[in-house]
Amino acid sequence: MELRTQLLIGGEWCDGADRFPTINPATEETIAEVEEAGPEQVDAAVRSARAAFEDPKWRNMSPHKRAQLLWRLGELVTEHADEIAAVETRDNGKTLFESGKVDIPFVAQNFRYYAGWADKLGGQTIPVPGPFFNYTLREPLGVVGAIVPWNFPLNLASWKVAPALAAGNSVVLKPAEETPLTALLLGELALEAGFPPGVLNVIPGRGPTTGAALVGHPDVDKISFTGSTETGRIVMKTAADTLKKVTLELGGKSPNVVFADADLDAAARGALNGIFYGKGEVCAAGSRLLVEESVREPLMERLLAGAAKMTPGDPTDPKTRLGALVSKAQHERVLGYIDAGVREGAELVCGGEAASVDGRGYFVQATVFDRVEDEMTIAREEIFGPVLAVMGFEDLDGAIERANRTIYGLAAGVWTRDIGKAHRFAREVRAGTVWVNTYNIYGSGSPFGGYKQSGFGRDLGEQALEEYTQTKSVWVALD
Repeated sequence: MELRTQLLIGGEWCDGADRFPTINPATEETIAEVEEAGPEQVDAAVRSARAAFEDPKWRNMSPHKRAQLLWRLGELVTEHADEIAAVETRDNGKTLFESGKVDIPFVAQNFRYYAGWADKLGGQTIPVPGPFFNYTLREPLGVVGAIVPWNFPLNLASWKVAPALAAGNSVVLKPAEETPLTALLLGELALEAGFPPGVLNVIPGRGPTTGAALVGHPDVDKISFTGSTETGRIVMKTAADTLKKVTLELGGKSPNVVFADADLDAAARGALNGIFYGKGEVCAAGSRLLVEESVREPLMERLLAGAAKMTPGDPTDPKTRLGALVSKAQHERVLGYIDAGVREGAELVCGGEAASVDGRGYFVQATVFDRVEDEMTIAREEIFGPVLAVMGFEDLDGAIERANRTIYGLAAGVWTRDIGKAHRFAREVRAGTVWVNTYNIYGSGSPFGGYKQSGFGRDLGEQALEEYTQTKSVWVALD
């Protein structure tokens, strides 16, 4: 596939108001100069999406035909998976293993899953008093603005684009400025699949310019945003001016809890996967490891042995499991948090240093802090990097209380052989996803979203379709 760097508006590739570089974080080299959508181009994209939504070619398209288009798009992603994965790795710094074996296959799966829903969105007939026939219709919202982050660029785009299109909306997709390239490839594949021009528009750009213009546009009916809690607050405030529907999937400081009766080998592997997969640049990362004190020492032995093997390396090497952080700014941010952990008295037991490959790249060693206290910065704030904070607890009540001691509520994990204990923890922890004896597992049919300051609304599953439809009640007089 040709590497696209222009905006996709109304089925046409066009220039923006400015250009910005997208950088390979493993080599610090510029991959390409990408067009940036200014307010004028954002307005053009929204007008294009509105025209496509109102056009009978899309508005009156049968759900069966929409399903075929979505399925075809999923198939095209699969056909070009190796090319897309290579671009994702260059743009984001994640390993080729993660891009090629996990992320891009999940993208294709999401489009195929929502293809199956396109012709199954129905209403209800409702018994009402009097001589009336009452029924409901589920209708698309209109123009959806989808804003996605840089950690899973194409994967998270599919979480929003697939259900929005399945419901019959049109979409303006704004990828993160750090990782715009695979979103543009998705736009190209959508045209090849046969989606009418303007149904999917892709407009790269910076958040304060492109993103702000999209959120503030009066003709956008819905904003679906994934990103930081700080930016989510801005999105929510801006969207309030035009009373848009909003869903927010925001930050996390997720607890991964290991009880004494757990399989410690499995728990150690789960803890490593929970924090080091995706370089820790995962909103649901298990960044707080809570360990029952009686097994702290044997679990730490297993954990540190595994962490020592997580050597940063060339992301394009299929054997590498720890890639480069997405940008220089993120690299400095993560190293700053490591310095704060040392300064505030946490015990640094593994890693803690910047790394490089051939003297280049924004790499950070797999880092583990022990004896972390709740008031420490590394226990409270989302680091978004390969940094684990280990904390202790004495019993089930203490684990639940400490797990909930955070402003976030995106995910949690629990490791135990006691099924009753697992179910009680799952019920009482305030998190949108709870993994039992596993971590970082996702599926197209399972809803994902947060409690508390991790946001509201759900991606994935049948529940996501509720975020892209509205209900109309129709009354018919029978007399």
